[in-house]
Amino acid sequence: MTRWLVTGAGGMLGQDLVRLLAARAADTLALSRRELDVTDRRAVYAALRASRPGIVVNCAAWTDVDGAERQAGAARAVNTDGARHLALACAATGAVLIHVSTDYVFAGTAAVPYPETAPAEPRTVYGRTKLDGERAVLEVLPGRGRVVRTAWLYGAHGSNFVRTVIERGTRHPFLDVVDNQYGQPTWTVDLAGLLVRLGESAARGAAPPGVYHATASGTTTWYRLAREILRLLGGDPDRIRPTTTAALGRLAPRPAYSVLGHARWAAAGLRPLGPWQAALARALPALVAAGPRPCRASSQPHGDREGNGI
Repeated sequence: MTRWLVTGAGGMLGQDLVRLLAARAADTLALSRRELDVTDRRAVYAALRASRPGIVVNCAAWTDVDGAERQAGAARAVNTDGARHLALACAATGAVLIHVSTDYVFAGTAAVPYPETAPAEPRTVYGRTKLDGERAVLEVLPGRGRVVRTAWLYGAHGSNFVRTVIERGTRHPFLDVVDNQYGQPTWTVDLAGLLVRLGESAARGAAPPGVYHATASGTTTWYRLAREILRLLGGDPDRIRPTTTAALGRLAPRPAYSVLGHARWAAAGLRPLGPWQAALARALPALVAAGPRPCRASSQPHGDREGNGI
C-alpha cells in the first residue's frame, strides 16, 4: 500500500484531505505545522527518511496576503524554501510530490480563463513566493513533481469567506461585498478528492508531471457568491450590497480575474471539478454545523486570504 504524507495537515484543506484518506483506509502520516515545520530543512529530510512515503502532498503555506507584504522573509521561508526542502527530500527518497499553489501567480488582468501554460506574472509578495516554490518543485522533481493551483477556497475547518457570510449574515442587516473580483469558489472537500485521484494516478504513472489547475467550474464574484449563500440559507440576498476592491484599501493588490482553465486534467485521465453552485449547496450544511470561525493565524494553510469586504 502506498503511504501518503500530508504537510500542513492542521489547515483547512489539510484536514479535509486527511479525513478523506482515512475514509479510504489509506496509510497516511498527517503532519501539522507543529509536527513538521517545512522551513526546517533537516526536519523535512528526517521526516521523509523515517516514514518513506510514496506520495507527499504539501498543504503548508503562508496565505496571509497582506501579512506577506510586511513579512516577506517569513512568507518566503514557508512558500519557497519549504517547497524546495520537500522537493529535495522527495528526490532523495523517491516520493511523488503534489504541491498546492495559487491563482496569485497570475496578474489577474485576463478576460478569459488562465490555462496551465499561461505566463506567470505575480503582483504580490505572496504570489512571487508561491511562484518560486512552484519553480523549485518542478526544477528539482521534473519527473515526479505536480503543482496544483487553486483559488477561493472554503471549508468547515478554517477561516474563509463562506463561513464569514454564514456568521455575519445572521447578525448584520447588510453586508458590503466586493463585486469586481471574479473567480471560482472551491470547496476543500472537492479539492481534496481531486488531489487523491491525482496522487493515485501519478503513482500508476498515468498523470504527467507539471502544472494542473483545480478550481470549481463557472465564474462569479464575491458579491454574487454572498447572495447565493444567503439564498440557499433561506435569507434575503438583497441584504448583500456591492462594493469595489479599491474601497477596501488593502495593502496588497487582489487579482481582478482569478478564473482558471482546467484542460490539463484530460492528460491525467481525470475530470476537473464541477460547478461551484452545486458544490456550495452540498457544502453548506457542514459549514453551518461547524459554527463560528476559529481565530485566524498569520500562516494558516490555505485559509481566508482574499480580502473581499466583509
